[in-house]
Amino acid sequence: MARWHFCNILQIASDANCLWQFDAKGGGFALNREHRAALDEPLPPRLIAKSWSSLWQPRLNVAWLPPENVFLRVIELPKSNFEETFAMVELQLEKLSPMPVTQIVWTIHILSRYSDPSRQNEAETGTKAEAATSAETKAEDLQTVVVVIAERSVVEEFLGKLEGRGYLADRLEVPMLDQLEATPATEDGLSRQSEAAADVWIYPVALAGQSAALVAWWCGGALRNLSFVVVPPGDGRAKNLKAQLAQLAWAGELEGWLTLPPGNWHLVADPVNAAEWENALREGLNEPVQVTPPLPPAELAAHTARRAASSGSRATLLPVEFPARYHQQFVDHLWLRGLVTTGVLYAIGVAIYFCAVVFLSIQTHKVEQAVADQSGSYTNTLQLKAQYDVLKERQELKYAALDCWKIVAEQLPSNITLQRFSFADGKKLSLSGTAAPDQINTLFDFNTALQKVTANGRPMFNSQGGEPVNPRQTANTVTWSFSLQLQNAKGTP
Repeated sequence: MARWHFCNILQIASDANCLWQFDAKGGGFALNREHRAALDEPLPPRLIAKSWSSLWQPRLNVAWLPPENVFLRVIELPKSNFEETFAMVELQLEKLSPMPVTQIVWTIHILSRYSDPSRQNEAETGTKAEAATSAETKAEDLQTVVVVIAERSVVEEFLGKLEGRGYLADRLEVPMLDQLEATPATEDGLSRQSEAAADVWIYPVALAGQSAALVAWWCGGALRNLSFVVVPPGDGRAKNLKAQLAQLAWAGELEGWLTLPPGNWHLVADPVNAAEWENALREGLNEPVQVTPPLPPAELAAHTARRAASSGSRATLLPVEFPARYHQQFVDHLWLRGLVTTGVLYAIGVAIYFCAVVFLSIQTHKVEQAVADQSGSYTNTLQLKAQYDVLKERQELKYAALDCWKIVAEQLPSNITLQRFSFADGKKLSLSGTAAPDQINTLFDFNTALQKVTANGRPMFNSQGGEPVNPRQTANTVTWSFSLQLQNAKGTP
């Protein structure tokens, strides 16, 4: 039960569909919602459909098989586990089934059995007490098994109707079994029955629109037989009901399961059916009838949910090929939904990509248009800047030449003649002239003095650049030349 998260119980009645959904809580099932709808109205898919969430929140879909489609047989077998009991029933199936075993589906339900405490207290000395103790011990070693049989073609037709409503059943159950377990017939009320008579419990049901009832015969503290009686409408209702019950009692006496005369009559019915059946029983049997209310439909569905969940994968009325097909459909549905989801996400991603491309293209076009609009003014600005740089450079060169001329004029010795002053490329100062032969050292001092001149706290000329003094003597004069490189001139490292 712990592995189920939801359990749906579906009843297809003659006038409507009823769906109960239960949540697994505290080791049981609690009613979550109840849905009633007309026969032609589809069931809500959100309640019954299985999707990705069913992988971690498994859902159990159970359908109630209509009572007119089932046969119930009661047998007693030695106590054993479910698998061995199932095998023992299978050996007797040909005798129990009203149809060929190849044309049926079937399952079993082990009914709870309660011993009679009053009998256990009667054990006294003597042969009679020993016989009673022996009989009680033998009864405790037996178990009551209800065999549920249905025609395969009818079950397949019923499953087809469920599939048409979108309901894929995991199990088919018979609610009468839960009503049998829940009524006082299997509790202390039966154990205190009179030992001189058997208990007969009558459960009114509708069989294909006919007024009918399930009759449970209890004798010796155990369920002995389950039979359906159908009562036609009319004045002879009580007489007909009495005749059918008498036939069942005679058959029980002949078969040996009815060892005590029926004397305690119980009617399990709602107020509407109770008024109808109680009068017929009292009139036909001339016996008192005890009326007991049945379980409400929602509570009966909860009992079915607990029983179906605890049964697990044991024998069920559902043919084996249907769960396999439903499981394959579920897997295929998940794959298809996964592929569709992947395709949708891919399409959304592609759409987002193209939208981003279009948006960026529009933005790029706007930028390009803005660049095109500003290209003329930008070109004019570049031209003006170039002209400004040229004019600025010419101005700087002009002042640099004037500064060099001033420095040379200030540093030139009086006995040295300057014949040529050249300021080229804005960075090179070339000087040449004549001097007396004895003034060669003065030329070197003149060159050194120029290299040490500073402007604004920094050397005016680069001591590593330029050409050194080159004196050349001709006749009575010395021709000299040297060059200096400006410290801050463009292109100077």
